[in-house]
Amino acid sequence: MTAFPIDADPTPSLTRRPSVTVRSGSDLGGIDALAVPVAAGGAVPAELGDAAALARCGFTGAVGQTLVVPSASGPELVAVGVGVSGALDVAGLRDVAAAFARAVPQHHRLGVRLPAASVLASGAAAQAIVEGAVLARWAFSLKRVQAPALQSLVLLAEDAQLAEATEGARRGDVVAAACSLGRDLANCPAGIMTATRIGDVAVDLAEGSGLTVEIFDKDALIELGCGGLLGVNLGSAEPPRMVKVRYVPDDSLGAPTGHVTLVGKGIMYDSGGISLKPSDASHSTMKNDMSGAGSVLAAMSTLRALGCRTAVTGYLMCTDNMPSGSAMRLGDVLSIRGGTTVEVLNTDAEGRLVMADALVLATEEPTDAIVDIATLTGACLRTFGTEIAGVLGNNQGLVNQVIAAGAATDEPVFQLPLARQYRSQLNSDVADLSNMGGPNAGSITAALFLEEFVAGLPWAHIDIAGTAQADAPRTWRPMGATGFGTNLLIEFVLGFTRPA
Repeated sequence: MTAFPIDADPTPSLTRRPSVTVRSGSDLGGIDALAVPVAAGGAVPAELGDAAALARCGFTGAVGQTLVVPSASGPELVAVGVGVSGALDVAGLRDVAAAFARAVPQHHRLGVRLPAASVLASGAAAQAIVEGAVLARWAFSLKRVQAPALQSLVLLAEDAQLAEATEGARRGDVVAAACSLGRDLANCPAGIMTATRIGDVAVDLAEGSGLTVEIFDKDALIELGCGGLLGVNLGSAEPPRMVKVRYVPDDSLGAPTGHVTLVGKGIMYDSGGISLKPSDASHSTMKNDMSGAGSVLAAMSTLRALGCRTAVTGYLMCTDNMPSGSAMRLGDVLSIRGGTTVEVLNTDAEGRLVMADALVLATEEPTDAIVDIATLTGACLRTFGTEIAGVLGNNQGLVNQVIAAGAATDEPVFQLPLARQYRSQLNSDVADLSNMGGPNAGSITAALFLEEFVAGLPWAHIDIAGTAQADAPRTWRPMGATGFGTNLLIEFVLGFTRPA
């Protein structure tokens, strides 16, 4: 029996999506709280009153600083620091918008004055503001009484900014909705967000997103020889699913400029299997072990709306990893799609097993590059902490594109070496390879395992084990499962070029 009714809404952000509009800077109707940008050392807008009064309250205009100025009539005014005039970049502006949204948590209808003097184009500024404010106010809840939601966000622009800001706000709205969806999927309890249910979500999204979806059930997976996914599923009462999602650019965009295959780890709940995880706080977060699959699906839901010219195929490899009398055992040998045999030395190294099947399938169709994303190794968390993901790959040009996408979206990734001198740690006496390396360099040996299945095609692996979960909110990032990777993948696919 599930902990919640099976018909509980697993993606509440889709039905509670705030309205986002851009209009003339003189129209304050329908706004409960208005952000007024203030540069450090610059003139204070007249509507905020005396600069000296703000200074006495400790407000200096530093980036992200906020001060609520009560208003007798009209919206509450919130002085929002933007730092040195004209110096704010996209990431900083996104953070500033988030700081404003968090400063007035009880207000449901927010307004932001678009900075007039900035090194940023109006469109980029509008997109960053929408992303920051909307994502800062995101929350996942299955409570009968919901916390106040963000109902609307209005950007006030000068007449010369309106057209560009409107398009930027639209794009920010699309991206923020996708990131919210990724968070919903990863935060939803595993008793609701099963492998079957994420397939249903993909089907529901497909029609409005220009996607096609194929669902592969257990019988189909047996027919395909996907022994990695089937082996991990052995201990679960919930059946496995492979969800294949396709996006092809509309004819109006011209021929696709490339084809990328995305592979997402979708372990809906990871107990560790027979290699049971310790019963600590981290165990209770393991509903987020499908964050890779969630970010792939969420990112792909935006591609038509953003006019993506890259064709994309996504594989979501979905199952629980549970202990039971039928569960996969240490010493078992699995046959991955294509026939490679793998000795299981640790059932908690299961993500690489389910992704191996998809990587082989990805090589069987024409593609220019393969990128996988997974909450794969605790070693990556210990290396980079909770703010930075790891990336490894066999093609430096492709890895560089991933790094650039992370930098542009403030979802940073740092490269680790694909040190092939460690490959011998994966040797097995009874199979082609084992699913575990030695006690050290776990992120590298996990990537070396995955590389065995990409047939030499350009490939990059993103390990989000550390960044997928946050213990406390920070700027536009929530507490809990963060949805890290959604915005990165959107940016990557939109800007993708065929690697040499």
